[in-house]
Amino acid sequence: MSQKMVAMILAGGKGTRLEALTKKVAKPAVSFGAKYRIIDFPLSNCANSHIDTVGVLMQYESVSLDEYIGNGEKWGLNGVRSLTTTLAPRQTEEGLSWYKGTADAIYANIDFLDQCDPQYVLILSGDHIYSTTYDAMLEQHIEKNADCTIAVYEVPIEEASRFGILVADKKDRIVEFQEKPAHPTSNLASMGIYIFSYRVLRRALLKDAQNENSDHDFGKNIIPMLLSEGKILTAYKYKGYWKDVGTIKSLHEANMDLISDKVDLNFDKIMGGLKIYSADTWSTPQYIGKSASLSDSLVNQGAVILGKVKKSVISDGVYIERGAVVEDSVVMPNVTIKKNAIVKNAVVAPDSVIYEDDNVVGENGNVVLYARKVKAHE
Repeated sequence: MSQKMVAMILAGGKGTRLEALTKKVAKPAVSFGAKYRIIDFPLSNCANSHIDTVGVLMQYESVSLDEYIGNGEKWGLNGVRSLTTTLAPRQTEEGLSWYKGTADAIYANIDFLDQCDPQYVLILSGDHIYSTTYDAMLEQHIEKNADCTIAVYEVPIEEASRFGILVADKKDRIVEFQEKPAHPTSNLASMGIYIFSYRVLRRALLKDAQNENSDHDFGKNIIPMLLSEGKILTAYKYKGYWKDVGTIKSLHEANMDLISDKVDLNFDKIMGGLKIYSADTWSTPQYIGKSASLSDSLVNQGAVILGKVKKSVISDGVYIERGAVVEDSVVMPNVTIKKNAIVKNAVVAPDSVIYEDDNVVGENGNVVLYARKVKAHE
C-alpha cells in the first residue's frame, strides 16, 4: 500500500565513544533525562509527525533495543494504521552481514521500502536529542520540488570544521558538500536528517551498491553523487534545540541542559512543548526546587534520595544514602551511592555501586564515567 512518507531510523552504531555505557547496550538504548532512552526522541518525533510507518535499523547489541521498542505501542506507532518494526542486518550462510555504511543499511532494507511504496523517505539518526515534527521540512521539500532535503544546524563558523558542512545559495539550494573542512565557507552543519523522494533515493542506492570503492555513506557518497548529477538538494534550517550525544561529554551536557539556569530552559521548552513518549509510562521526572537536600535537579519519582543532590539528573531505582553528595552529575537507573561518597561532574552507568567514602570526581572541567557493578561477595 502506497504511503506518503516512511521513516527509517539508523540505530546500529557501535557507540564506542560512550565506552562502558554501550558495552552491552545499543547506543540508542542508553538512558537519558531520568526516565528516557535516546531512541525515545526520534520515535516521539515520528509519532508527533503522524508518520505511520517507522523502521528501526539495528546492528550491534540489538537485543536490548529490540526488546525496548517492541511493537512501538508506547509511542503510538502500532495498530491497524501504523507500524514500528525493527530491522536487523542480512542473514547469510556465513552469518550476519553487517551494514557497511549508512547508505548500505537503507539499501539492505530496500525490499521493506518497496513494500511500503512511499513517496518520500525520512532518514534519521538514533542518537540525537531533539524534539520536533518533520511537517515543515516535508512541506519545503515538496514546495521546492527537491530530490533531497537535508536538515542543517547553524554552528559557529570557528567550530564548522568539526562537521559535514553544506554550502547553499540564497534560495537554500545546496551547491557543495564539505566533509569536516579545514577552512569552511559555510556554517550549515548537516544534522544527518534527510528527506528523499523515494524514486531518487532508490536509484542512488542501487548505483552506489555497485561501486566497490564507495564507503556506502550518505554524507561521503550519496549526497556528492546527487550533487554531481545536478539533482535538486535543499537545506532545511532547523532552529530548535538539538544535540548529538555520541560522547560521554556531550551526553552529560545534554542532560545538564535540561536543568540549566544559564539558558533559562525547562524540559517543556527545550523539547518544544511536544510530548516525549517512553516505554516507562508510570514515572514522571520533575524539577525539584531548592531545599536542604535537593537543588535544581531532575529526579525520577522512583529514586530514593537521603543524601544531598545538586544540579543533577537522577534516574529510576537510584538509592543515595545519607551523607552522600551528588553534584553536576548524571546518575542512570538502579545505581546505589553509599554514605559519605562524593560524586561530581560524572556520568554513573546503570546498576553501578559507589562505595562508602569513595570519590568519583571529574576534575578540570572533565566528565568522568563510572561503571562498577556489585560483585557476588560484596
